[in-house]
Amino acid sequence: GSAKEKAIQFYRSCMDTQQIESQGSQPLKDLLNQIGGWNITDVGKAKDFNETLQILMGRYGTFPFFSVYVRPAPSDLKTNIIQIDHPEFEMPHESKLKENNYLEVTYQRLEKGKNSSLVPQDGPPDIFPLTLSFISNLQRAITPLQERQQKGMLFFRTTIGELQEQAPAIDWLSCLQAVFHPVPINLSQPIAVHDMDYLRGMSQLIYQWHKRRVLHIYMIVCLIGNLSPALDSRFQDARLELSKILYGKMGSRMSPAERWRKCLTDTSSFFEPVLGQMIVQEIFPQQTKKLAEQMFSEIQDALYGRLDHLEWMDEQTRQEAKVLVSTLQVEIGYPAHILQTDKVNLEYQNLEINEDTFFLNVVASLKVLRENSYMKLLQHQSQDNWQVAPWSVHSYYSIGHHMVVFPAGMFRSPFFHVEFPSAVNFGAIGVFMAHELLHAFYGYVLPGGCSTCNRSVLQRSVDCLVEQYENFDIKVNGTFTLLENTADTGGLAIAYQAYKNWMKKYKEEKDLTKIGLSNDQLFY
Repeated sequence: GSAKEKAIQFYRSCMDTQQIESQGSQPLKDLLNQIGGWNITDVGKAKDFNETLQILMGRYGTFPFFSVYVRPAPSDLKTNIIQIDHPEFEMPHESKLKENNYLEVTYQRLEKGKNSSLVPQDGPPDIFPLTLSFISNLQRAITPLQERQQKGMLFFRTTIGELQEQAPAIDWLSCLQAVFHPVPINLSQPIAVHDMDYLRGMSQLIYQWHKRRVLHIYMIVCLIGNLSPALDSRFQDARLELSKILYGKMGSRMSPAERWRKCLTDTSSFFEPVLGQMIVQEIFPQQTKKLAEQMFSEIQDALYGRLDHLEWMDEQTRQEAKVLVSTLQVEIGYPAHILQTDKVNLEYQNLEINEDTFFLNVVASLKVLRENSYMKLLQHQSQDNWQVAPWSVHSYYSIGHHMVVFPAGMFRSPFFHVEFPSAVNFGAIGVFMAHELLHAFYGYVLPGGCSTCNRSVLQRSVDCLVEQYENFDIKVNGTFTLLENTADTGGLAIAYQAYKNWMKKYKEEKDLTKIGLSNDQLFY
């Protein structure tokens, strides 16, 4: 079937709660048996530690000991690099919760699990307390963020071969090959590490605990935590109970999402280009795209004209700034590839979906999502790889591509409508457009950002803006929020000027006579 048909089948399997409840934990038990089960008693052939880890990372998107992702390097925003950091732990590292309380409650949850058929009742009585102790030790190995920043450890370039020497307990090449298959990976592959001290400490802990079954139990616990959202209501109730323990009153207010909302979120995470295409065809006609592009062009022109009146900017910088404006790329609505149905179908051609098995659909989708995302990301950083989904209400400026992105979700009421008066459109979405455009000029405002500019005149403007924000009734640090404040106030002024220029060209404006507001009032 097509990618769209598979997405619909996936959603339906998620909505079939009767089938999910009837299957209970059996799909998970079957999966655990494939990787050696709990193997608490050490009876039978246990899989090699690194072999199990490779399976968890490659097939099930589960990273118990460290996280792996691909992002651009800070020094070269157009080139992606594999990056390795500590894992995401269930308990927040900064939590005020007493550690012993957390460990005790988690132990009680595991003990309760023995009454079900998921957790085996045989094995040493201390195996789960030991596992929780290991998790606690692993968390303590993390270097605090501030300390890493001070030591310049946040982005340490190395290779897989060099990392193997620093943290030898992990078979790094085999693990990363499992994650990035079929992308070729070798020992000289450049990578970036965010906490080398943690990885060294983690490696030592693995050696210390290797002869016990603790490492295997910990990996199984992580796998269950990762896949439990696809299981029956008992698992969801347990997750809710844990959130109450971790977050107190705030956790107790975290009620489960409506089923359709959860299923839509799950479907969109695995089938983003498919849902993107469906939503764009539904809510974003070409008429909307054309008007939005015309508005942005008007805002660019308004900023272009505004540059001529900046007292603090010298002529050479002014010309450079105009080039910045004229060469900026704007992406409105959606990345082009999501409308290429054949290309999207190709991405999902190897995915098999069965409406009767939501759990297995999630497992299969995890594998395909990993393969598709890593194949794209390890190539040259593409402008087609947006940071947001087409339906999101979040715009951004990409420094690496000198590009602004406005997804289709933003071009809805109350921000925009083709039938709205221009004053409303420019006063809403137009201000967002100008705001993102001004992000390209942050460098000029920062100290030392423009050596040839008249810094004293510029500083007066900066001081004025800082003072304005610090005089508000709410407490604001005007210096700390300077860059965003500059984009907010400047964006408002530029959008208003663009609206005035627009009216001179087109002269016609829709009136909302029943509201009793002028066009200028409507803008603001």
